[in-house]
Amino acid sequence: MMAIRIETGSSVSVFEQLRTQVMEQVRDGRLAPGAKLPTVRGLADELGIAPNTVAKAYRLLETDEVIETRGRAGTFVSAHGDPTTRQAQQAAAAYAARIRELNIPADEALALVEAALRS
Repeated sequence: MMAIRIETGSSVSVFEQLRTQVMEQVRDGRLAPGAKLPTVRGLADELGIAPNTVAKAYRLLETDEVIETRGRAGTFVSAHGDPTTRQAQQAAAAYAARIRELNIPADEALALVEAALRS
């Protein structure tokens, strides 16, 4: 889930604030590869901004290969980086999805990963 905060008094344009925050969330893993993003209209309504502003940010993110649009299916976070990093990101996303299905708390899931990496 995206957590975007727009500062209306900022000298940074609204679309740039949005673009930057999405990129940061992808980089730090809060938005995993394959995560579905809100629709342009949905995000615009949620943030109280114009749909064209969200569309511009999404276009720039797509140009940078941070996100990808899959027609009517929606807009998703792209797998990015070098092939090894991309595979690790995909494995992490699959693991996180399975952990959510099993209703295992994040701290327990992280402990399991740490133990597996040590063995």
